[in-house]
Amino acid sequence: MAEDSSAEKAKAKAASAKKAALEAKAAKAAGPTMAVSDGREVKHPIPRLKKFYLEQVVAAMMEKDGFRNPLQVPRLDKIVVNIGVSDARDSIQMLDAAREELAMITGQWPQVRKARQSISNFKLRQGMPIGVRATIRGDRMWEFLDRLISTAIPRIRDFRGLEPKGFDGTGNFNLGLREQLIFPEVNVEKSPKQRGMNISFITTARKDECAFDLLKTLGFPFKQQKKLEAEGK
Repeated sequence: MAEDSSAEKAKAKAASAKKAALEAKAAKAAGPTMAVSDGREVKHPIPRLKKFYLEQVVAAMMEKDGFRNPLQVPRLDKIVVNIGVSDARDSIQMLDAAREELAMITGQWPQVRKARQSISNFKLRQGMPIGVRATIRGDRMWEFLDRLISTAIPRIRDFRGLEPKGFDGTGNFNLGLREQLIFPEVNVEKSPKQRGMNISFITTARKDECAFDLLKTLGFPFKQQKKLEAEGK
């Protein structure tokens, strides 16, 4: 009797282990997962723009620029979003509001930036909070970029294209926005003030030309070259 009971337990344990292995294999085939705040893992599909980059952008740039290895193709490393809150020295609630709005826009809790030195003309003391910053990477970065290109930028008033002069000479692009209200995540009625922001796109490209081709292929609506030449004349 004891031997039969131990054999049944061993058989049940093996069946349970086999079932867990099959579930893990199915979950892996379904796509990547993402850990949430309470430690659980939920199914998280590959972002649409990241999939587009891996399947189409890499091949197109390899053919155009003559790269032999896919790892040579420039890629987006991170996105840094900064919002200045100059009125935080008078009201800390303004800083909290800007921080909450940036958290809704980027999907992560931003960092408070403080003054490095005191400037008497601006009534600024060292260590005083003056802005918020969020650095996003990975899938969250691709999701933010997708929402920026497809939803936020088309809502800019009198939009005529992004200015290509925002490149810094080392393959990074800086974009300035006049208001945060173009993001649908921000509630216009509850927002206390219209704020501008600076978004920096950090790429692995060493030249501005490669970075320009990368961002344009991803869907950045830059001004047409003919219009730029006409403005230069």
